[in-house]
Amino acid sequence: MIQEKDEMTGEPAREAANDRDGRMDDVAGTDAAGAELPDEGIPVSAEDRLAAVEAELAETKDRLLRALAETENVRRRLQRERDDARKYAASDFAKDLLSPVDNLRRALDAMPEAEVTDARAKGLRDGVAATERELLAAFERHGLKRIDPKGERFDHNFHQAIFEAERPDVPAGTIVEVLQPGYVLQDRLLRPAMVGVAKGGGGVAGRGYRSSCLAIAAFRDVVPGGQKPCR
Repeated sequence: MIQEKDEMTGEPAREAANDRDGRMDDVAGTDAAGAELPDEGIPVSAEDRLAAVEAELAETKDRLLRALAETENVRRRLQRERDDARKYAASDFAKDLLSPVDNLRRALDAMPEAEVTDARAKGLRDGVAATERELLAAFERHGLKRIDPKGERFDHNFHQAIFEAERPDVPAGTIVEVLQPGYVLQDRLLRPAMVGVAKGGGGVAGRGYRSSCLAIAAFRDVVPGGQKPCR
């Protein structure tokens, strides 16, 4: 009769089959989970967990400190570049103004004040001198300073030797004549001073003098007579 009931309705047989399939799926799922997490059942001590957390924390802290240091370096570099750009922005413009200033000085040297007797010529000279003073004052306000090192020791960082002169009464390496003044913008050399240096006894070789000597045709005409251009 039970067999006939199953054949007629089919309900009890299907329910039993579903129950068996569900139990088999549960077992398969448990096996798969065990395969994916093989260490699930291995106990981990509190000390091991603490050590792992501390190692991860130390690594994270190290990465953070490196990132902060790199950020600070970038900030300082950008600040330095910005300051330099502000300080030396007018360097090209200042270089273009040096030649007119040199010409003003040449004009004044060509008319010594003691030799000017005509009132009109004296007025002209005074005007040129006033123009030079105003221009140099403007240079000073913007950090541009003239180098006029006559009587000073030769310094290859700021001076360029054009000739050497026999001056036994002057210590070797002393600047005895300035052919062209130099200029510095803030703390940067804009143009070295072209100078003549006393040779004295034994010259100043080995002190940065001969290494900076410049024998160029453009300055041979202004080297005073009896003095030898640098070689």
